[in-house]
Amino acid sequence: MIGTTRTLENVCQPPSKRTELERKDKDDLGDLETGPKQYSVEKDAAFCYCCRLFGKQHTRINSDKLQNQGYKNWKKALSSFREHEKTAVHGASMASWQGFKSTKEHGDICMQLHSASINEIQERREYLRRIVAITGFLARQDIPFRGHSEKDSSANQGNFLECFKLLSQFDPFLQNYTAASNSTYLSPISQNEFIQSFAEEVTEEIRKEIKLSGMYAVMTDEARDGKTEQLAVCVRYVNSDGKVVERFLGLQELKVFDAKTITNTIEALLDANDLGNLTCVAQTYDGASVMSGASGGVQALFRANHPEAIYIHCYAHELNLVLCCTCRAVQEAADFFDCLECVYTFFNTSLVNHEKLIAVQKQLGLPGHELAQLSRTRWSCQLASVTAMLENYSAVLTCLEEIGTPVAVGLRMKLCKFSVVYMMVMFECLLSITDGLHKYLQRVSLDLAEAVMYKEAVCDTLKAKRTDEMAQSLYNRAKAICQANGSDGQSSSPRRKQKRMKEFVVESTCGAVGTDLGSSDNLKRHLYFPCVDRMISELSQRFSSVGDSILKGVQACHPSSVTFLSQDLLSEVALHYNIELRAEEIYVAKHYLAKKNEEGSIPDILSVYLLLDCDMFPSLKKLFQIVLTLPVSSCTCERSFSALRRLHTWLRRTMGQERLHNLAVLSIEKESVNSIEPGRVIDRFATLKSRRHTLILPPKK
Repeated sequence: MIGTTRTLENVCQPPSKRTELERKDKDDLGDLETGPKQYSVEKDAAFCYCCRLFGKQHTRINSDKLQNQGYKNWKKALSSFREHEKTAVHGASMASWQGFKSTKEHGDICMQLHSASINEIQERREYLRRIVAITGFLARQDIPFRGHSEKDSSANQGNFLECFKLLSQFDPFLQNYTAASNSTYLSPISQNEFIQSFAEEVTEEIRKEIKLSGMYAVMTDEARDGKTEQLAVCVRYVNSDGKVVERFLGLQELKVFDAKTITNTIEALLDANDLGNLTCVAQTYDGASVMSGASGGVQALFRANHPEAIYIHCYAHELNLVLCCTCRAVQEAADFFDCLECVYTFFNTSLVNHEKLIAVQKQLGLPGHELAQLSRTRWSCQLASVTAMLENYSAVLTCLEEIGTPVAVGLRMKLCKFSVVYMMVMFECLLSITDGLHKYLQRVSLDLAEAVMYKEAVCDTLKAKRTDEMAQSLYNRAKAICQANGSDGQSSSPRRKQKRMKEFVVESTCGAVGTDLGSSDNLKRHLYFPCVDRMISELSQRFSSVGDSILKGVQACHPSSVTFLSQDLLSEVALHYNIELRAEEIYVAKHYLAKKNEEGSIPDILSVYLLLDCDMFPSLKKLFQIVLTLPVSSCTCERSFSALRRLHTWLRRTMGQERLHNLAVLSIEKESVNSIEPGRVIDRFATLKSRRHTLILPPKK
């Protein structure tokens, strides 16, 4: 075999002379395949390829002509080549050459060890991906992780380990993977670390979005959780896609429930997420004095560090207070709802009574709707309670009559009163008007201007319902219900007004003086009109926590407002948030948006915000972003408490606060959990503390 190499110049085959090499049969040349040979035209000599390149490594071994000088005796070439192949230097050179080829193909020992290490890390990460997937699934679905006993002999080791065993039955990778006994990553500590890593990745996504937005609003609310007070903190901002979002930031336990402690807790959570230096444009809480106090409340203390953060009383709480105040102002209304609560308690605290009510519903062919419980904190519960009573009125009366106990008889007498039936019909009508606003105020995309518009629309509707015709219509409906249930619907004969002590000045109570509410006129004057007037008054007086100048400026951002893009009104908002708003920019925007809105294609503030170019209208763009960031309610915080009830059940009361916080993040931010790549969770898990095994892949060169 004649070879070539870059170390020799003018390399070619030997001259065309018949030599011993050519006279030999091809079968005899097989002995020469232990190494290629080279020929130099300049020296007219042959060399051994491997000895010439690798023979210098073996200088202690005697060399021959095929290595250094070249072989020229062509008559004895074949035999000399065979003799050379038996030498020690050729054997050592061949071994070096084979090693070189192997290294070139597979890499040296360091590279092979490095590749083996990479494969081991990748295999270990593939194993951890399964654990991360199980962690995300259980956390997202609010499923407990741990079991009462997690020993190998236990029939139920808990959902986490049982899910892992179930997955192992069908996953070939887990079936073939053998983890060291000290690095299975299935211990309770590892579970907590995976949960923490997952939650931190979700929070990191939220933090990045807020920083891109450049501003945010904070919303907080508190709720009792067993024997502790939990504070939920949420943020609202406009993301890079121009979408208004509200995200859950954290759940913190309150040791002391005062304004300073709450403020410090909020500030600490914002600082922990590196949001303290960003602009906070608003703060939204309920109306509790500890939160809303003008001098010592949370909103006042928070504004000391965030002067731009205006206080907005949660509109959903405000509307609930409207209904509560209406019931307190009219005594008959308060007694009516107390009666509904007594009926609910009577049937739902006794299994026997509840079963009888269901049986009566089936006998009468009524749908099996349950009675609804009243609550001061659950919005729209009043309408649900009234509607349920109207639907089950016949069944309730029949069931109470069959039970026949003194309590049942008393409740039936109360429900048979015409005034009670009238209030059922009346409150179903009035609460149906406000129920739509209740649901609308819970929307995340709702802005402050539209909330005010819908509140005013509800107020106008109530004013339109305050008529004699509407009162008479309610009276006729109540009368029909009474007649359908065995009562003539007529009022009792009016009692003669007492004249006792008529000429005296009364300085103390003399007993209740009843008012006959049976007639249509009395029901209208003493029930319907007072309730409607009180609701209208409360709606008009409330919803004013935001200053008039700011609120009017916000309304001037809505395209349907008559003051749309009013410079005077917008300037008030711009001045508060230190925005330099130029008249020329507003003037150009008016004409630009007027052309865009020729067909009514700009229905709301968000549409205007998306149309404004940040280069052409920088100040207006920022102003509209602030307006969209202003929260309407703290409903997102209320939803987090619903998740808390699912998470912190009586079976999971030993859970620590940090784990509860992390699980709440994963439960509430389900969409983010689905979008997190498991590799990121593994990387964060690996950096929480030093690990026995390497879990992070080295960077690619």
